[in-house]
Amino acid sequence: MRSLTVLGSCGAWPEPGRACAGFLLEYDGFKVVLDLGYAALPQLLKYCPEGEVDAIVVTHQHPDHCVDVSALARVRYYLAPDAERIPLYCPPGVLDVLRALEPRPDPATVFDVHDLATAKEIGPFQLESVLLPHYVTNRGVRLTAPGLTIAYTGDSGPSAELSKLADGADLYISDATLQGESPTTTPRYVMTATEATTGAAGADRLLLTHFWPGSDRALSVAEAQQVFTGEVIAAEEGLVIPL
Repeated sequence: MRSLTVLGSCGAWPEPGRACAGFLLEYDGFKVVLDLGYAALPQLLKYCPEGEVDAIVVTHQHPDHCVDVSALARVRYYLAPDAERIPLYCPPGVLDVLRALEPRPDPATVFDVHDLATAKEIGPFQLESVLLPHYVTNRGVRLTAPGLTIAYTGDSGPSAELSKLADGADLYISDATLQGESPTTTPRYVMTATEATTGAAGADRLLLTHFWPGSDRALSVAEAQQVFTGEVIAAEEGLVIPL
């Protein structure tokens, strides 16, 4: 089975019935979580009842992308105390946040922590990451395995690096926090759906995510469709995308 399941799609905080950033990528039995923000863990537990995933990638340290990794640590610590540590790939600031949330058990006793900037492989995937503009260190990721390439921005403002990240991707998951005209303020740390399409030009499909709570998601899709010629999808909790 090869699929991507949306665990959470909101930016900043979760709307009722939704969650913040989180995706479950499955490739021939190997399960990778991409971010795990507020309220994303209950969504993950629908598919992995004891949090039994093979790896976790966290793009940056903001809580709407990483706070439920702490909750997952508790699940693993209490339900599978003898299990091997789960590889966790992240910028260094993420571990600081996790330790501040819960120092006991230390996250490093549950997770095998790797610096996302230097990691090259995750299970069957070749891993590339690029530094993208955000308020804190954020690394977009590109995961490539035979027959499949997935790219994910985390949170990002407009950047020339996005085109490299998405080029040739079967599915490009992009920040689309804002709607309407692009803000004129600089520097920029999040994008509109229209701006998301600029980096997506070389991808087959575009999955918009990180919607500001209360946004009309159909409007974001419509804005992106005016520019992007491939399929445009709005992330929705529980949505499963075959790959």
